[in-house]
Amino acid sequence: MTLDERKSKLRLAFPVTNKTAEAVTGGIIALLDGFKDGVHTVTFDNGKEFAKHEQVAQTIGCKTYFAKPYHSWERGQNENANGLLRQYFPKAMSLLDVTTQQVLETLHKLNNRPRKCLGFKTPYEVFRELSGMDAEKLVGYALIT
Repeated sequence: MTLDERKSKLRLAFPVTNKTAEAVTGGIIALLDGFKDGVHTVTFDNGKEFAKHEQVAQTIGCKTYFAKPYHSWERGQNENANGLLRQYFPKAMSLLDVTTQQVLETLHKLNNRPRKCLGFKTPYEVFRELSGMDAEKLVGYALIT
């Protein structure tokens, strides 16, 4: 399960054992709990795994939206970042075999990669400038707990 912060391009991911609404909702809440003061909206895909979006909205204190079906460009940042993630975890690879440590290491690499659209700063640097929070520590904490 992946999440992206729009302005800083910060990528968050949480390994879930299955795509049930309970597992995905628990992952989203675990990832966003440390950031909840800065989360205003979350836009979901249209899968059944997001059926408990109201629980996310209530727990995090944000508004939730859904992208229109077959309008992947409404979630362009997330689709692009999923492509970057596939450099580390190819489609042929079973994601069930991916460990939390591998996810954490991959997130660290992606969020430390300078981006032209960010003035050659990394997502970690831009997120820190915008929010004053150290996302690297919060993401690691969320994945370990």
